[in-house]
Amino acid sequence: MKKFIVTALLCISVNGFAQLIQFGPQFSANITSPISDDFSSKSSGTDIGFAGFARVNLLLFYGQAEFGYAKNKFTVSQTGIVGETEYELAGTDATLIAGYKILPFGKLGNLRIFVGYNWKHYSDIKASNDINLIAFEQDNSSILGGVGVDLWKLTLDYRYLAGLSDLDASGRELKTGISTVTLGFKFL
Repeated sequence: MKKFIVTALLCISVNGFAQLIQFGPQFSANITSPISDDFSSKSSGTDIGFAGFARVNLLLFYGQAEFGYAKNKFTVSQTGIVGETEYELAGTDATLIAGYKILPFGKLGNLRIFVGYNWKHYSDIKASNDINLIAFEQDNSSILGGVGVDLWKLTLDYRYLAGLSDLDASGRELKTGISTVTLGFKFL
C-alpha cells in the first residue's frame, strides 16, 4: 500500500511540475528595418534564427528565458554616395520575457501578451561592398513586446524588438526595428 501511495504522489508531482516548467526549441523568421535619419536610403531584409526556451508558469503569469542564434539583414546608403550596402549580421541572442495569459483555453492552450528585453552579440558582420561601410558596435540591446498563442505543445509568437543601442560607432545614429514570428515546441 505504501508503494502505491508513493507512486501516486510521484505521478501527481511530475504532472504538476510539467505544468510549472516548460522548455523546448523554437525557430524564427525576422524582418529587420534600419531606423536612422543619417542615411538617405534604408530597406528591410528577411532572415532566420533558432533558440531554446524555458518557461515558468505561475497561474496566469509566466516568465520565459531564451538563448539562441539569429541572423539579421538590411540595406543602407549614405547621402551623396551612389550605391547601397547590404549588411548581414549574425550572432548570439538572449531574451527575458514576462507575460500574462489573457485568454486561457483550458488544456488546449492560451492567448498571451508579453514584454521583455533582448540582447544580441553580433559575432559575424558582413557588408556587400565598401561604399557605405559602417563601423558597427557588436552588442545590441532592445526592448520587446508581443502577442502569442499556445496550442497543445506548439507556441506561436509575434514580437517587435525596438533597438535601444546605436549600432553606428562613427557618430551617426543607426538602430534596428525587428519584427519576428517564432514557432516553438514544448517538450513538457
